[in-house]
Amino acid sequence: MSEVKRGLGRGLSSLLGEVAREQPIAGEAQRPAGIQMMSVSSLAPNLAQPRRHFDDASIDELAQSLKQRGLIQPIVVRPGDAGYYQIVAGERRWRAAQRAQLHEVPVIVRHLNDTETFELAIIENIQRQDLNAIEEAFAYQRLATDFGHRQDAIAQLVGKSRSHVANLLRLLDLPESVRDAVVNGKLSMGHARALIGAADPAALAAEVIRRGLSVRETEELARGGKTKRAREPQSEAPAGDADVAMLERQLRDQLGLKVGIAFGPKGGTVTINYATLDQLDMVCQRLSGERI
Repeated sequence: MSEVKRGLGRGLSSLLGEVAREQPIAGEAQRPAGIQMMSVSSLAPNLAQPRRHFDDASIDELAQSLKQRGLIQPIVVRPGDAGYYQIVAGERRWRAAQRAQLHEVPVIVRHLNDTETFELAIIENIQRQDLNAIEEAFAYQRLATDFGHRQDAIAQLVGKSRSHVANLLRLLDLPESVRDAVVNGKLSMGHARALIGAADPAALAAEVIRRGLSVRETEELARGGKTKRAREPQSEAPAGDADVAMLERQLRDQLGLKVGIAFGPKGGTVTINYATLDQLDMVCQRLSGERI
């Protein structure tokens, strides 16, 4: 495995720590290796990068800061076509530098292939929390389909749990209108996850937005639109034991699944019935305290 590949998991800190080993830009040998100044006009965005949505207001704020202090953190680039350098990490900073009318910006030149470029772009965006849930999901999908990464490998690459990767990929099964609502900030990832498997997620999403429902309220709403299998009736508690029946109802309402409680002189059991792996994953996350 190459040195570049081993460094991906360390994120941008590895880039800044290894600049001394980088080669100078061709034709500019008088400049030292590592961080170098380069014309803003000589940089070009990577059209295949995972981030698609850039907030104009935040770019304007960054541009105002750059006018006063300049760009402190360098942009990572790789040699491109026709004398241009393709941006690997830092497109938002490049856009702000253009608005600030800066002529030059600091860059780090890396020699990366397409896979390494895409992986590094994902790492940078995730570390900075710049990707919305749908952009992140499409990035994971591309790592799987275009570059042959398995879910556990993707999780290790980006420093997330495998369940996090799997849950995001499930969002891509939602209708485009629901995904767009997540991209535009009208729905959170939690809202979108609650709609997976519903009979008409697009209609439910419109109702959630119209009524301003919380994630928990969305879960309740979606349970009414799921298949009968996902809405099995509660199990019967031992006759005459109202406390056990109440506990079963509370657990059923919390999980949206059939729950049974059996007890005896030396203890008992709690049984949770699930129909899909998604439901099982949700139970595991609730028990472990992981955010959904």
